[in-house]
Amino acid sequence: MPHPIALTFLQQLALSQQGLGAQYAFGSGLDGTLHAIAHLGYVQIDTLSVIERAHHHVLWSRVPGYAPEHLNQLCAQGQIFEYWFHAAAYLPMRDYRFALPRMQSFRRGESPYYKSVEPSLMAEILARVSGEGELRSRDLKDRSQGAWWNQGPGRRALDKLFMQGDVMIRERKGMEKVYVLPEQLLPADTDLSEPSAQEMAAHLLEQAMRAHGVVTWAQLVHLRTGKALRAAMRELLDAQVAAGQLISLADSAQPDTYLQPSALAPSSSRKPADKVQLLSPFDNAVIHRDRLQQLFGFNYRLESYTPAEKRIYGYFCLPILWRGRFVGRVDCKANRSAGRLVVLSLHLENGIKANTQFSEQLTQTLQQLAQFCGCNQVQQ
Repeated sequence: MPHPIALTFLQQLALSQQGLGAQYAFGSGLDGTLHAIAHLGYVQIDTLSVIERAHHHVLWSRVPGYAPEHLNQLCAQGQIFEYWFHAAAYLPMRDYRFALPRMQSFRRGESPYYKSVEPSLMAEILARVSGEGELRSRDLKDRSQGAWWNQGPGRRALDKLFMQGDVMIRERKGMEKVYVLPEQLLPADTDLSEPSAQEMAAHLLEQAMRAHGVVTWAQLVHLRTGKALRAAMRELLDAQVAAGQLISLADSAQPDTYLQPSALAPSSSRKPADKVQLLSPFDNAVIHRDRLQQLFGFNYRLESYTPAEKRIYGYFCLPILWRGRFVGRVDCKANRSAGRLVVLSLHLENGIKANTQFSEQLTQTLQQLAQFCGCNQVQQ
């Protein structure tokens, strides 16, 4: 039977599972970075650096002593790898097997992307990676037009080689990628057997439960195509609910939403953080916008791609999390050349008033964010 559970409890569960509660859940430094990625299942990569790139911001929000070079170190050690989740992401190496279906789909030509890539050009690039040991996309030369960087048949061929698993990214220098052969990074005991739809469904469910505590059907199958996987996920959910391994919520405001019975046990780790937290627009806790609104009542959209005249809040607003609630958004921009983090606007949700403690904590967090972005002061 569906189960009624207090909304506040679900919110605290979701935030604590994300490592955004009162206690730092993952440790610090390099080890904490690895633990965070392993627990979250992925950290999205994004090129926008209005504040700091998403992959760095997400980890900074959870790991004391996080440094951007940690990601290159963990990739080079074969602890994590770059591939696709719902977008480009860093993933724990233990999950490499579950990237294989997408890789094989590209290899079989099932994807609508990269249809016009020349096989001979792919073979030429792969031979260069093999012979030279590494390759950057800027190393490619168009036979007639000079250097390729963001466009051209060479870039598309390299991207397809990456998507079908023939090359991997060892490191990024800024946003420039350094490609190598998989055998240079994959641990010797890596499982290379392609998972079935049932195995993939079980993996996605386990990962989402671990990282979020409370999950929705839409979240589980977000951007996952294929009738077989969706059928396997529905069958798995129904079976686990029937076996008492999952609880289906009885709240009409939380349709098709699940959590594990073990989550109902009391836990001191679910206490909300008594500080202001400024999250990336691509943070794991907010990236599924419909779930965010359903669970927290927070209607958040990134307006970077909205025409300026149609923006409501600003170009790059950061969600503000305070004491377990999403209380508003702040539009910021890092002016690194001037050493200033510029606060363009602050918008609080209806019913939220900026008391002295909130204002002091917001100021403190903005100063910490400024330092992380390479700025030495906050301009408000």
